[in-house]
Amino acid sequence: MLLEVKNLSARYGVVKALKKVSFEVRQGEIVAMIGPNGAGKSTALKAVCGLLAATGGCIDAGEILFEGNNIQGLRTDELVGRGVSLVPEGRRVFPTMTVLENLQMGAYTVADKARVQQDLDLALGLFPRLKERLGQKAGTLSTGEQQMLAMGRALMLKPKLLLADEPSLGLSPNFMELVFDRLVEINDNGTSVLLVEQNAVEALRIAHRAYVFNVGEIVLKDTAENLLCDDKVKKTFLGG
Repeated sequence: MLLEVKNLSARYGVVKALKKVSFEVRQGEIVAMIGPNGAGKSTALKAVCGLLAATGGCIDAGEILFEGNNIQGLRTDELVGRGVSLVPEGRRVFPTMTVLENLQMGAYTVADKARVQQDLDLALGLFPRLKERLGQKAGTLSTGEQQMLAMGRALMLKPKLLLADEPSLGLSPNFMELVFDRLVEINDNGTSVLLVEQNAVEALRIAHRAYVFNVGEIVLKDTAENLLCDDKVKKTFLGG
């Protein structure tokens, strides 16, 4: 098993954000976490990547295992070294740095320049539009281009597990389609993906399995195909 989260409980102050949730990602999978705003999806993702405390939250109980090893409490840079990479909600590019500098920041732990160049070529192969804008300041890119940049930056260390937090947020339909297609391509190239997404239909379209969150709990889990056909899921989360 690549990622195992067992009985995870978390809170923000006195507010319980997660109540004993358990989920997993196997090697080669895209796993989606869907549900309404405030359901706990992003909290679960932040707990996995070590950013929960930075947003004012804390873990009360549970285990987080990556390749069988306990990663709870590790710093984000330590997780990156183990093969976990994050595409954060809101993109979080460095606006005053160029596209090239942003991408290079994704490989800041790598001293081998040849490897960095190789990984850069792979990222630009996935997002050729960025190649045309390498010298442009990231803050001047469109929202969709910034999302490409955030994804390219996260891929610079060839992660085993890519965590994607609301990657389609604020994107036009064309860019949204491109982002989901690239997630499939990234997965086809050998990277497992854990996806938090408000656009449940598109998330289920590309995922192998999915977990449905509601009020801090997982209320349904199944293959993505089965959840797309589930009347309760369609009525509650997919607009009928």
